[in-house]
Amino acid sequence: MYDAVLVPTDGSDGVDRTLNHAIAMARNHDAAVHALYVIDRRFELAAEEDREDLIERLSERGDRAVEAAAARCEAVGIDAVTDVREGVPSKTILGYADDAGVDVIAMGTHGRTGRDRLAHLGSVTERVVENTAVPVLVVNIGDD
Repeated sequence: MYDAVLVPTDGSDGVDRTLNHAIAMARNHDAAVHALYVIDRRFELAAEEDREDLIERLSERGDRAVEAAAARCEAVGIDAVTDVREGVPSKTILGYADDAGVDVIAMGTHGRTGRDRLAHLGSVTERVVENTAVPVLVVNIGDD
């Protein structure tokens, strides 16, 4: 049923919880896990520091995040695919899902509501859920 499970990652502890679920799905369906890190272009546009330095640092952070996810998958015999892309997170996740033909997306959410959600500029997970044709497993990761 599932050949490819997408896990967007930012390298946080919450992603580890989400990755546990993705690994379980992948194991049950003999699927590969795709780990994706998105360099958020909105930070780049708002940055007052040298943009090239910022992109380089974020790219290195992304490499570490997807490599860590891949290592966890490979340690339990799950094939892993990694990618680091630039863009608006929800749109980039949706684009990757289409490009890679993923069958399910596993994402974490902090479960914020009301003012707290607005203060954090909404939910990337919510935007993905609302705009994708593939199933999305949403894991409540609370506050890291």
